[in-house]
Amino acid sequence: MENWREMVAFPLPGRSKKPRTQGLTMVLDRGLGLGETKDLLDIAGDHVDIIKLGFGTSALYPDGLLQKKIDLVRCYGIDIYPGGTFLEIAIAQGKLSPFLQTAKRLGFTAVEVSDGTLFLDQDMRRKAISLALELDLKVLTEVGKKYPGRGENCFHLVRQARLDLQEGATWVIVEGREFGCGVTVYDNKGRISKESLAAFLDGLENPNRLIWEAPLKEQQQELILKLGPDVNLGNIAPREVMSLEALRVGLRGDTLRFCYSP
Repeated sequence: MENWREMVAFPLPGRSKKPRTQGLTMVLDRGLGLGETKDLLDIAGDHVDIIKLGFGTSALYPDGLLQKKIDLVRCYGIDIYPGGTFLEIAIAQGKLSPFLQTAKRLGFTAVEVSDGTLFLDQDMRRKAISLALELDLKVLTEVGKKYPGRGENCFHLVRQARLDLQEGATWVIVEGREFGCGVTVYDNKGRISKESLAAFLDGLENPNRLIWEAPLKEQQQELILKLGPDVNLGNIAPREVMSLEALRVGLRGDTLRFCYSP
């Protein structure tokens, strides 16, 4: 038998196949070249649903290269969007509408509406979501600040997530940054707060609309074991996509050990 997938059943069942509406893997791209991007998608394209061009890196590509990269990603049936920080800057400079129109023209399929660094009032948040939807862009919003000590309250974040979904957001991202410590549901050592996690799960009618930024393996493992292999996970490093998929289906010792009785 040439295909191992037809011979060996995945020890952790329940993983959805693409196209998926849950069990999403969102990759954080901090500047992959075209060749690196193609290699990633050739090897792991079946396990990637969304690619975020992190922060404001979309503004730093040489002329023409950004559009080539967007076109390449879309050829694999994968959504791609610029980082939320970039949109925050555009709003601060009074350029929300031109930003969204440029994103659409370049071929981005989605945008992220967030206020992780700069303050965004509810009216502006609602306007950003509405204008993006009018351009037929998918909208991901994000809740949570990027820096600790900003007076965050998980119940406030849950309320914001509910409002965003009511306004038409497809998914709400729970902030985790690229290092996964000291933000939203994570303590300063990257451990998940049971109380904060419960607040999100209990406070939303459909928690499957959440994407948990979980850059650390221990976070990914805990979320998979608590919420199942089809939990939505984000800020995954390109080199970690295959490792994450192995966690999701029990092909890695960290989750395999929970699949069989001793």
